[in-house]
Amino acid sequence: MSEIRALVVSDSHGDVDNMCRAVELVRPDLLLHLGDGWHDAELLAGRYPELRIEKVPGNCDYRSGEPLERLLPIGDKLVLLCHGHTLGVKTDLGMVLRAARERGADAVLFGHTHKPFVDIRCGVAMLNPGSVGNRLRPTYGTLTVGDGKCVPAVFALK
Repeated sequence: MSEIRALVVSDSHGDVDNMCRAVELVRPDLLLHLGDGWHDAELLAGRYPELRIEKVPGNCDYRSGEPLERLLPIGDKLVLLCHGHTLGVKTDLGMVLRAARERGADAVLFGHTHKPFVDIRCGVAMLNPGSVGNRLRPTYGTLTVGDGKCVPAVFALK
């Protein structure tokens, strides 16, 4: 199986230009937007129509008809996408890990805190890409899937 590289962004809060810069830097196979910028992800899709974009709404997106969590197959792995506000990411990362394990996910991706976070716990890759819309220190993440592994990483957008 070939390697799949996902660009992971969250909390764009209107900053489509920063997302475009990240797309140009990473040249991903797909983009995963973790909320608080649903409309931004739609605008990005207009600029990059060939790029597969998957998204979940955040607490500021007001998308009542959309699921707040999604279990997405990427390669041979299952990835749980959520904004994180429903899983208490600001106070209890254990709850996030339990949610991922209960759903059989190999990785869980979340935002909401605007603080980058990368870890692997109990065999589950955990990634918060921070805020790509942060005016002073924007960040983004990548999730590389291949060779039976999920490898999360976070980068400052320069």
